[in-house]
Amino acid sequence: MNMHARLSAFEGAQKFVEERFPDCDAALLAGSVTRGEATVTSDLDIVIFGKDIPSAYRESLIAYGWPIEVFVHNLQSYKLFFESDVKRARPSLPRMVAEGTVIKKSDFLPELIGEAKRIIEQGPEVWNKKEIEFKRYFITDTLDDFIGSTNEAEELFIAGTLAEQLQEFVLRTNKCWVGKSKWVVRELNHYDPVFSGKFVEAFSQYYRTGNKKLVVEMAEMVLEPFGGRLFDGFSVK
Repeated sequence: MNMHARLSAFEGAQKFVEERFPDCDAALLAGSVTRGEATVTSDLDIVIFGKDIPSAYRESLIAYGWPIEVFVHNLQSYKLFFESDVKRARPSLPRMVAEGTVIKKSDFLPELIGEAKRIIEQGPEVWNKKEIEFKRYFITDTLDDFIGSTNEAEELFIAGTLAEQLQEFVLRTNKCWVGKSKWVVRELNHYDPVFSGKFVEAFSQYYRTGNKKLVVEMAEMVLEPFGGRLFDGFSVK
């Protein structure tokens, strides 16, 4: 792919929609290029809506100098994806729709964008007491493995698991969306930039030096408001 010959992000997306989905009812350009966060490897996320599209699908391809991921929906399928994203607490499609740049307008698109924005603002469902206890128990289990391990290779993956568990626990108990991959830090920053910095530094220090102290302190600080570590008396029924 000749990256120097590529069209601008919006021009490429517009051309893609005009040539590949000329009969669609609406289209949006979303992702990092619309947030000003694009890198040299960023792609174009394009969301297509069509009343006559039989079923939702996703496709990845290269066109007009860009890697493109296209998310194709009819006016029923997107609702199922919205619901699924809310349930898993990672609002991928609602965020794309809420933050996207309009490529092709339609009468229904403003209402759909408003629906997506409301979902983002409301945040995920609140965890109940049982869910919090369940997560506390498994964080405790991972934390104990991390503290007790003397195998450097194993520790690397235990630390990764612990980071995933802690970011989820912090964000969900504060009614915030969770992240995956690069979105972990983005969601932590959205929740609290100061906490996010401490979180990153704790794990960075461990990966640089092997010193577990800050990670252990971070885990205990996260659990403390909810009763701390949990092992004795925990039961799954």
